[in-house]
Amino acid sequence: MVLIRSRPRPFVSVPALPVLLCALLWAMPPTAAHASEGPGTSADVARLYREASTATARYEEVHRAAGIQKVKVRKLGRLLAEERHEAKALHGDLGRLASAQYRSGGGLPYTAQLLLADSPDDLVRGEQAFRQADLAVNSVVAKTRRAAVALAVAKREAARAKRVLERRNVRLAQLKRDIRRKLETARWTLQGEADRSVAAGKCRGAVRLDQPRRPVTRAWVAPVASYELSAGFDSAGEHWAHRHTGQDFAVGIGAPVRSVGAGRVESVSCGGGFGIEVVVRHKGGHFTQYAHLAAVTVERGDRVRPGQWVGQAGTTGNSTGPHLHFEARRTPHQGSAVDPLKWLAKRGVRL
Repeated sequence: MVLIRSRPRPFVSVPALPVLLCALLWAMPPTAAHASEGPGTSADVARLYREASTATARYEEVHRAAGIQKVKVRKLGRLLAEERHEAKALHGDLGRLASAQYRSGGGLPYTAQLLLADSPDDLVRGEQAFRQADLAVNSVVAKTRRAAVALAVAKREAARAKRVLERRNVRLAQLKRDIRRKLETARWTLQGEADRSVAAGKCRGAVRLDQPRRPVTRAWVAPVASYELSAGFDSAGEHWAHRHTGQDFAVGIGAPVRSVGAGRVESVSCGGGFGIEVVVRHKGGHFTQYAHLAAVTVERGDRVRPGQWVGQAGTTGNSTGPHLHFEARRTPHQGSAVDPLKWLAKRGVRL
């Protein structure tokens, strides 16, 4: 498999996949899907994907908090260094003023200095300068002490945040491992159910899964949220009689597959080289196909909105690994495909 480019994926990694190929031959007559079914394994997989995403978000949140503490410590450290530098410079100025005062009679009482001075005004100005320098030094010393206290507090907070991060990392790592193990089991259980239904020629009906709470606001979206692009449109392969007619997205079994735009479900079928597949009709007479699914969440005739789940990715049909085969077509039938990347790009979706 030659990767074209990649997008971020959820923390649950997709196992190293062999070349992901889609069959364009031997298409058996599609079998209509039966009535809607309970969510079952499909819901378990969807739930585990959500839990994986939540665990990852928590992990990143703690890391961001620890990073903020580190930035705060560095900033306070720089401030303290500046205050100490200023105090050192003022201490030097005060020392020079004191030396000058001593050389000009600093050992005599101040009244005697005024009587003996060639210029009493100069003496007064010198004394005022000395006192101002002394006050400035005291002010900077106080600021330096406050900066040192603030730095010490920030370091303690950063150390505490680090300990919290380490403890949470241990818990989150265990949580991730548990979710990954459960998800892996659930995914292959879902795939096994799909394979058995396809082999029996009796496609399972639509499973009605809870959709994401945040609706998609764009008119067109990618068919999957996180992915790696694998086999591209018009590429050659020994498993195809002709050229590849779609774009493959390397995703894990059970990953939600989305309708790229608003439309109506034209067909839901299984049993051929594409395995379980959904075709959606869009405005303007265009069609999109979503193939090699492990489950479907829609039925023929359903209206769908952009980003709505139409199924879950899998590896049914003539497929050598989990992925989504996506096509953009001029008709609902095979043989009318156009380059899906260019088709989506015209609609503002760049993959």
